[in-house]
Amino acid sequence: MQIIAIRPRIGGGNTIAHIDVQMDGLRLFNLALKKTGSGYRIFAPSAFGSSVATFTRDTASQIVDAALGEIRRNDECRH
Repeated sequence: MQIIAIRPRIGGGNTIAHIDVQMDGLRLFNLALKKTGSGYRIFAPSAFGSSVATFTRDTASQIVDAALGEIRRNDECRH
């Protein structure tokens, strides 16, 4: 899995960033990384009232870990 792009969201709300990922021959764009009461979660965009993708617990955890790692690396580079 590779983080293609990450766009931190600054301001209120529980969305930390929007990310684009590539995995297993698939690219997913504009996934929302959110901090919830049960920890960090990843959400796909919606179309016609429902999610365009869902993730197994394992895959979601991998995406969250990769995104948080990228955010930490970016923060370290700025300081």
